[in-house]
Amino acid sequence: MGGRVWEAGVLPAEVTRFIGRRREMSQARALMSRGRLVTLTGPGGIGKTRLALRVAAEVRRSFPGGVWLVELAALEDGEQLAQTVAARLRLGNEAIRDPLATLVDHVADQRLLLVLDNCEHVLDDCAALVGTVLRAAPDVQVLTTSRQMLGVGGECVFPVPPMVLSGDGAPPELCEAVALFADRAAAVRPDFELTVSKAAVVDEICRRLDGVPLAIELAAAQLRALSAEEILSRLDDRFRMLTAGSRAALPRQRTLRAAIDWSHDLCTSQERLLWSRLSVFSGGFDLDAVDQVCSGTGIERGQVLGVLVGLVDKSVLACEERGSRMRYWLLDTLRQYGREQLAASGEEHALRERHRDYYRTVAEQAEAEWFGPDQMGWFTRLRMEHHNFRSALEFCADEPGAADTALGLAASMWIHRLGFGSFNEGRQWLGRALARDEEPSPVRVKALFVDGLLAVLQGDIDAAQARVEHCRALLPALGDDPDLSRATVTLDGLVALFQGDFPRAVSLLEDALARHQAADDAGNAAVTSFMLATACVNLDDPAATVHAERCLALCEAHGAQWSRTHALWVLGLDHFRCGRHRRAGTLIRHALRDKPLSYDQWGVAQCLEVLGWCAAAAGLGERAATLVGAAEATWEVAGSALTGLGHLQAGHEQCTSALRAELGDAAFAAAVRAGKQLTLEQSVAYAWEESGTPGPPPAPQEAPVQLTRRERQVAELVAEGRTNKEIAAKLTISRRTAEGHVEHILTKLGFTSRAQIAAWAARNDTGDQIGDHAV
Repeated sequence: MGGRVWEAGVLPAEVTRFIGRRREMSQARALMSRGRLVTLTGPGGIGKTRLALRVAAEVRRSFPGGVWLVELAALEDGEQLAQTVAARLRLGNEAIRDPLATLVDHVADQRLLLVLDNCEHVLDDCAALVGTVLRAAPDVQVLTTSRQMLGVGGECVFPVPPMVLSGDGAPPELCEAVALFADRAAAVRPDFELTVSKAAVVDEICRRLDGVPLAIELAAAQLRALSAEEILSRLDDRFRMLTAGSRAALPRQRTLRAAIDWSHDLCTSQERLLWSRLSVFSGGFDLDAVDQVCSGTGIERGQVLGVLVGLVDKSVLACEERGSRMRYWLLDTLRQYGREQLAASGEEHALRERHRDYYRTVAEQAEAEWFGPDQMGWFTRLRMEHHNFRSALEFCADEPGAADTALGLAASMWIHRLGFGSFNEGRQWLGRALARDEEPSPVRVKALFVDGLLAVLQGDIDAAQARVEHCRALLPALGDDPDLSRATVTLDGLVALFQGDFPRAVSLLEDALARHQAADDAGNAAVTSFMLATACVNLDDPAATVHAERCLALCEAHGAQWSRTHALWVLGLDHFRCGRHRRAGTLIRHALRDKPLSYDQWGVAQCLEVLGWCAAAAGLGERAATLVGAAEATWEVAGSALTGLGHLQAGHEQCTSALRAELGDAAFAAAVRAGKQLTLEQSVAYAWEESGTPGPPPAPQEAPVQLTRRERQVAELVAEGRTNKEIAAKLTISRRTAEGHVEHILTKLGFTSRAQIAAWAARNDTGDQIGDHAV
């Protein structure tokens, strides 16, 4: 598998020590052994999420299908619940049919644990989803956290209590609440020591805070500026103020509210202002976003970082390094508190506008830079900002006079929809925006194009064709804008390709390619070359090789890693056309290796499908049928069906017909069924195996391959055992150039190692003189 390790349902790593809660964990596990739905209830800050994650981690070995955490705090619309859960299980959000049906089909025969965190604000939707899943999937268990029970039949409810205090039988220095305070105190004050006298003070602090973990952690954070005795002395005022609160609220809720009020009061005026403004974000944010959205009156741009650090120090903000950026977020309870302050300030609408405008700019920048060396980085960033984009789109959708803005934002998110796989959600937003404003405009044509693109990838060819016709009808009113015209021709060619009308597809796509090249649009030229190569393969036209190699060259020249995986796939498809089945498989496995990084389930399905063809051609019938089954399952979770993908239909039918004849109907069906039962990770791992039998892989297939003169020189030096550095010195080129030549040789020959290049060079004496530096 190229060193990649796959694991289903990875739980987040703990960033602080888990303290105590042994009794609660034992009780929760006991409930899980008695019922299939366990709900941990209690007020915000009581530790429901932390306890659920620890319990889930301890029982995960009992669930071969994995333990899957779905965080719902950032979900603002219960209608998106099924899509959110399906996306977390890597089923994608793009299925044309009901995402709940997709989810139920996927889990029906699996033994897995689903952890739904923070259900209270979408309680009815959670109850409906959980009830449906439990009825349809007898081996699925569900663990939820909520401030209120779900009310589903068979639900076991466990009210999470406060942490153990000394009055419960333990001396102060040994009780859980004091241990929690001491642990968090040591993190902010390394010199903090829990002496006997200090333990008594801390025990009283924890008692005054009713043993609520969040309140205790907020108190401990104040040790940066206050002693434990000073913290205790200031609690009296907070509790006197608490008595004026709502008597209908639970006491622990009032205590938590008092702790948050107190923490808020201890912040500077700028920190309080920033806290309220940060509540406009959903699901996290980075410093760039804070600078753009939250600076202004009261906080100058140059002051933002210092104020942000102050909130981190006071444990109002959590943070974690992700890639090259620090990611910040407010706990849900603190975000809700800040949102109340923001609404009271009268700034909420203005802040939501700035939030929307910032994320529109991010989407536009991602779109402009999508075909380049930061392609994977953009996919990662856009995925992290998914909740913020959703929030911005929701604001646009509800804002009077913002239809054009909504269209622009939804349309510019097309690259995110491809990388994140949320075809259906993208089409939902586009549909809402298109329905609000039907006036002809360039942004409307672009939105229609993007909707058509997503539709054709789903296999919804009729809808895509309708979008092509709609675009064409609007073009005359817009002066036949050349950019919009070439987009429309490209989409028309793609529709023809998926319809299986290959001669028409070639004609349209050649026209589109010429337009993209004239506009110096390398990204769309690469995409169109990919489409052309696919069409030509189906026509058994040797031009397929030219188009595939152009696609790969453009991707490599621009460092577009995700696009390169598609180029490798179509190059492998062309090798398959030429009968070089082993080389085709090697190229496609290379493509498959990087696809999960971009959650490209659609692309993974294509790879699995053609790898099945390659296995069939190699006489590995059972393996081939298993790969075809894995491909079918992946098409389904990607929201597509092979029946709507005409560019693969003929090859699929030829392969399955041959396999039925070789294996017999029963054995074929059994192997396909086994493939369909594999998880995405298992399918990729299986596909990465070189063959279906143990032992060394067979020798690379020989076929005429044209290396450039320089590449043949590099191949000879590789055969001599030279490193890239030594090759660069010998040929007077940069080390990076030498590495590029080696990579190109591996790709062209369909190899995976330098040893294979050496063996090839030994069998194919080029006669080149290494001293000749001609390229």
